[in-house]
Amino acid sequence: MRDYSITRRKGEWYDAKVTDSFGVEHQNYFEHAHEANDWIMYIWEKELPPLTDAEREELLASAIHDCKQMDKRSGRRAIL
Repeated sequence: MRDYSITRRKGEWYDAKVTDSFGVEHQNYFEHAHEANDWIMYIWEKELPPLTDAEREELLASAIHDCKQMDKRSGRRAIL
């Protein structure tokens, strides 16, 4: 499922689009073509399976808890 494209219009930066083996699409812009190539290889080397709903919910709950703790330590009003 991996795929990529690098395009450029005159006067614009390189538009790099890449799809990893899990079907997740990424896009970024670069001044030089070699930077776009390097980025595509980076995406493919570091790809991870998408998070499940339960994993996303756990990350969100953890982030909210951490924010509440920071507010508590700094003496700010509690989030309800």
